[in-house]
Amino acid sequence: MPKPYPREFRDDVVRVARNRDDGVTLEQVAHDFGIHPMTLSKWLRRAAIDEGTKAGVTTSESAENRELRRRLRLVEQENEVLRRAAAYLSQANLPKMMYPLVRELAADGVPVTVTCRVLKLARQPYYRWVACPVSDAEWDEAHLANALFDAHRDDPEFGYRFLADEVHAAGYVVSERTVWRRCSENGWWSVFGKKKIRKRAQAGTPAHDDLVRREFSADAPNQLWLADITEHRTDEGKLYLCAIKDVFSNRIVGWAIDERMKARLVVAALEMAGARRGDVAGCILHSDRGSQFRARKVHRCLSHHRMVGSMGQVGSAADNAAMESFFALLQRNVLDRRRWATRDELRIAIVTWIERTYHRRRRQAILGRLTPIEYEIIMTQPAAQAA
Repeated sequence: MPKPYPREFRDDVVRVARNRDDGVTLEQVAHDFGIHPMTLSKWLRRAAIDEGTKAGVTTSESAENRELRRRLRLVEQENEVLRRAAAYLSQANLPKMMYPLVRELAADGVPVTVTCRVLKLARQPYYRWVACPVSDAEWDEAHLANALFDAHRDDPEFGYRFLADEVHAAGYVVSERTVWRRCSENGWWSVFGKKKIRKRAQAGTPAHDDLVRREFSADAPNQLWLADITEHRTDEGKLYLCAIKDVFSNRIVGWAIDERMKARLVVAALEMAGARRGDVAGCILHSDRGSQFRARKVHRCLSHHRMVGSMGQVGSAADNAAMESFFALLQRNVLDRRRWATRDELRIAIVTWIERTYHRRRRQAILGRLTPIEYEIIMTQPAAQAA
């Protein structure tokens, strides 16, 4: 089943179709963006319904209905958990663990996540208990904890070193570090001591090493991507563009346009590229050392797609020269052509130039006088046939 087009891509195509020049048909716009004309018609009809100009159930209403059904089902499950827990806890012979109840509810169709959230239980210990209700190590730790508790109760002034001596005398073979950890977990401190509270400093987001070394070449698609962010002024304010280019064919595989230069701009471009290209595991994403590319959410997005990060040196534009050349081309052909009144006007111009002109009409010498789309089709089909 083919993956759905990214939301930002659909919105940009609808904007271009609505603002097309006289004489340009919907079929031509669909051809320029590589989609079927019927798909474009559906997108236009959906946009009209969402704007209220045509009758129908809007996207927000459909999402709201799905969310309401999900919440209703969740409330019913939570009520079932509370009802069963009340009956379970009212038993005469009350067990010490709630995990058997979680397992019974899971067998009846109530998700473990819901049950653990309502009963304020952690899921990982529950799954460990299901796999092994009582391990040998837990059995030994429980006996050690009982011995330490008895020794601490008899002599509250003893610290963990003295408690270690006590359990050693009782026949337990355990290190002082283990005794300290057990005492720390249970709060068994000497009455003369004072617990130290230390602040945990958060480590900064690490930067990636330079894996490219200014060698901007690739033997196949989705091996090396380049990313960067540019900005341009309009009468309404600045507009920021994050673009991702595949070095194999110089095709812009993903982009994101926003009013603010945040890390979510990079994440949106990555998500679009991942959705359009499919399996990108092992692909290298090379960028500069801007704070947007070093954000934690960008690192999580790279890990989600199983990609590898790479960054050039600070203040060295040549380390990402292939991407800078694309932005220079965009600057000359679109951004500096005239003054832009609105952000939407500039956004439509950027998207149209990338998808219609740069991808399908602008031939490049480095690609053998082919366009990026033609180059990918010609170079990937023989590989697919050989495989």
